[in-house]
Amino acid sequence: MLLPEYEMKSRLKKVQDLLVTKDLPGTLVYYDELNIANGWYLSGWCPQFESGCLFIPRQGEPMILGGPESEPFAKTDSAIKKTKNIPVFMVPEEEYPNATISSFAEVFDEIGIKGKSQKLGVVGLDKMPFGVYQLLKKDLLGIDLVDITTEYEQFRKIKSPWEQEQIRKAFAIADQSFQMMKPLVREGVSEIEIAGAGEGKARSLGANWFAFKAIVASGERTSGVVPTASDKKLQVGETVMMGLSPRYNGYAGVFGYTMVVGGKFNEAQRRCINDMVEAYRITKSNLKPGMIGKDINAVTHEFVTKQGYGKNIVCPFAHTIGLMEAEAPFFGPNSNDILQAGMTVCVDVSVFSVPEANGVRFESAFLITDKGPEPLSPYMDQLILNTKV
Repeated sequence: MLLPEYEMKSRLKKVQDLLVTKDLPGTLVYYDELNIANGWYLSGWCPQFESGCLFIPRQGEPMILGGPESEPFAKTDSAIKKTKNIPVFMVPEEEYPNATISSFAEVFDEIGIKGKSQKLGVVGLDKMPFGVYQLLKKDLLGIDLVDITTEYEQFRKIKSPWEQEQIRKAFAIADQSFQMMKPLVREGVSEIEIAGAGEGKARSLGANWFAFKAIVASGERTSGVVPTASDKKLQVGETVMMGLSPRYNGYAGVFGYTMVVGGKFNEAQRRCINDMVEAYRITKSNLKPGMIGKDINAVTHEFVTKQGYGKNIVCPFAHTIGLMEAEAPFFGPNSNDILQAGMTVCVDVSVFSVPEANGVRFESAFLITDKGPEPLSPYMDQLILNTKV
């Protein structure tokens, strides 16, 4: 599904208004398969194999600067149809005899950005490969690059009604994927088989991508924080940690859940799972508009540390979700970000390398409203809260 025209126009206006405020003739927005979100926000699309940039002028039509393999793909699937091919975004050493290839200098000469004392905005400068940066500086000699990533990414914090709808659908897919995976958590089944069942179900329900590779880990592997599935077979009494993040129209849903094979808990597993369920409840209770990120984190951190897991904490306990499964703002110990209505926020509580329990994670998400957190997955929220053993 292409990005709806009204949604695209609204987003483009925000960016072009920012360019006016910054007195910039345009901006480049870098993206690739790993750093997908800023490009997808305006195009509803991302190249495969190749990387690229969007060019957004202060007035007029945006364009994609990419490679020849992405060009026809963009024309069918992207909300932005105008394209130019730039060598640095092409598959290295591949030849495309029928493609028209341009340099950055030629593209910007064509649209009137040239000469000294000019400036050009850049989004994603810190994610841009050095080779792309070098070519930009060479082709745009005398033009200053101005990093506007922080200002641009502010537009993604509050989710529009259309975005909320896509995220809800992604969570519905995640729920059904989990329900396909959960019965397979039994002795002798491989981690890969469980992951495959979940991924296949997600695809059958319309997932167009995944925000991370399926997490299925058992035993000591659960201490890997984000371990991908292996061919290891499950054994009775092992901790099993699962996570899946299907994307629907580019927007992520997610679940994180922990079980014990055969339901035969040792005391360390029982205690750790119960404590993480309580940490989930505490974090959820603090998802109120006006709360500051570091204060949300501090309350849960105090509880988890008091229970004896201080050295087992790797990640903060809340972050936003959207085009990425985990995206800014991250509500960690130094976060001054303020929780606002319209944000979509994951409660993501976890500890790792716990003796005799290994890793435990529970994760689901909420739409922040003036009345408090509204579950994006009522099913998973209640399942986690009722998991105490």
